[in-house]
Amino acid sequence: MFETIGTFFERYGQMLWQGTLDTLVMTLCATFFAYLIGLPIGTVLQITKKNGIWEHLMLYRVLSWLVNIGRSLPFIILMVLIMPVTKAVMGTKLGVRGAIFPLVIAAAPFVARMVESSLAELNAGVIEAARAMGASHLQIITRFYLPESLPSLLRGASISLITVLAYTAIAGAVGAGGLGDIAIRYGYNRYQFDILLVTVILLIILVEIMQTVFHIICKKVDKRRSA
Repeated sequence: MFETIGTFFERYGQMLWQGTLDTLVMTLCATFFAYLIGLPIGTVLQITKKNGIWEHLMLYRVLSWLVNIGRSLPFIILMVLIMPVTKAVMGTKLGVRGAIFPLVIAAAPFVARMVESSLAELNAGVIEAARAMGASHLQIITRFYLPESLPSLLRGASISLITVLAYTAIAGAVGAGGLGDIAIRYGYNRYQFDILLVTVILLIILVEIMQTVFHIICKKVDKRRSA
């Protein structure tokens, strides 16, 4: 049964606020560290593939295979599977700290593939021109690949961030905290539909905010590039 809005937020407002903050911390931290891992891997995938600037098919196949394995595992199974490692690395396998490590492991392969796809969109003529000017592999990556692919990389970052946000809700099923945990403990286990509905609305609001922020940033970047 729905309560009045004032009574509802008086009883559950603090819990929902803390759950929202926990969700944001997990999402932002995990995405940041996933990019620290995924960006270099995605770049290596792009430059070592066939006709890449540093073609190395064996390395490409091994990395691509590892990325595919990481992407194929359902997050909740991966989270349970690596719990002993999570506890060893983070000191706990529960709560926000316990969720960040598996979130990073799950998101990094996704980020790597997104980065590879973004870099692959760059016109091959630009890379050929850079090589003709005698640019080194590192210079091609830092001065051509990454800057020229920035709008696509930002759009990929938006998708990655929202994907990690969805993972945090799943992580709530195994005690990670955040809005997902609240939705399961109160909305599912205790049949409190009002709390379930509010957590869903909060997750939708977070997604919309993230999408809008990245859309604005992408538009500004595109305008600067076309100016």
